[in-house]
Amino acid sequence: MRRRRKRINWFWVIVLIIAIFAVTYFNRYVAPEILTPFVDTPTPTRMPESLISEAEELFEQGKLLQSITAYEEAIRSRPDDPSAYIAMARVQVFIGQYEEAQASAENALLLNPNNSMAHAVRAWSLDFLGEYLAAEAAIKRALELDPNNAYAHAYYAEILADTFSTGTGPLDAIELAAEESRVALSLAPNLMEAHRARAYVLESTGNYEEAIREYEAAINLNENIPDLHLALGRNYRALLVYDKAVEEFTKANALNPADPLPDLFISRTYSTIGEYAKAVQYGEQAVKDNPADGSAHGSLGIMYYHNFQWPEATQELSLAIYGGNLGEDLTIEPLPLDTKIRTAEYYFTYALVLARLNQCGESLQISQQIIGTIPSNELAVYNANEAIRICQENLDAPPTATEEIIPTPTAEDTPTPEA
Repeated sequence: MRRRRKRINWFWVIVLIIAIFAVTYFNRYVAPEILTPFVDTPTPTRMPESLISEAEELFEQGKLLQSITAYEEAIRSRPDDPSAYIAMARVQVFIGQYEEAQASAENALLLNPNNSMAHAVRAWSLDFLGEYLAAEAAIKRALELDPNNAYAHAYYAEILADTFSTGTGPLDAIELAAEESRVALSLAPNLMEAHRARAYVLESTGNYEEAIREYEAAINLNENIPDLHLALGRNYRALLVYDKAVEEFTKANALNPADPLPDLFISRTYSTIGEYAKAVQYGEQAVKDNPADGSAHGSLGIMYYHNFQWPEATQELSLAIYGGNLGEDLTIEPLPLDTKIRTAEYYFTYALVLARLNQCGESLQISQQIIGTIPSNELAVYNANEAIRICQENLDAPPTATEEIIPTPTAEDTPTPEA
């Protein structure tokens, strides 16, 4: 017997094929695009290496804040990599974020306690913060871990130079600093920090022409670091080459407009050559950049005084000496009278301008404070006595504008960086 075959129903075959094709297409092309409820949408993630390369390129371009941002992204992408923390700390030092740099270096040490570069950059940041003993301990540890670390030798040279300048180091601190700077150059002749350290040691010893050559060598390796132009300008100013000093300060200002130091240095340079209107202009900008800095207010007050803007001078010098609250959580800390040249200048200029405005009660108090506190400062004592003389002779007469002795620029008067 033969079974009778059923005829194939081609309609249902075609329907089945279409259904299979539809399911396959849905699984491959449609389903992956459907968002899963309560699950974040995936976003493309950049490799940490590309972020670090971008950060290094931004640093070379002088875009330091953007460089730090790129390093922060790299750290978020790979938080267990100490090298990103170290590189970021180095940039933070160059931009003046010293406490942040210390924290970044210490984060690297949490990941690797025996990382020589982490100890070295931590020491460098501590030096800028004035923590010289801690800085020296950290840099010695860095060199124990890697005696050929050129960065560490360069940073050690700067630490020793600072202890020499502040009188807190060994008797042979500057000789040791010179030797460390030479070792750094011998290990890495093309290292920017090595030339910078050598220049800084030379500057600390008053060898300004040699320091200029070393700072220029550092700038040739990276011309977009504002700190190097500030340093070069300081040395030109010490040599009384004011046009080049202003040029370098202006370059630093262009690279980091938020930093008050370039404006402050330009203001003082113009004041030195008697261009007080320009000095006032840049002094005002320095205060805008850092309104909580008492020294910036004091410097502006001096510029106002020499520009015969005495009421404005009184206000700014008062903020420097007594401090004050500017609102919006901006508090100016008072600057106590000490042996520092700048602080003494704020006090005796304040005494003089008060005398000019016939406010002799306070002027006499400030003058007597100067004579009793810093009797060895001949310039301050002279001007304090001048304020007393004006008050004694002109209590009932209108104040007149006369010239007082203006400090001549010296190496000590030239602002020196903390590291």
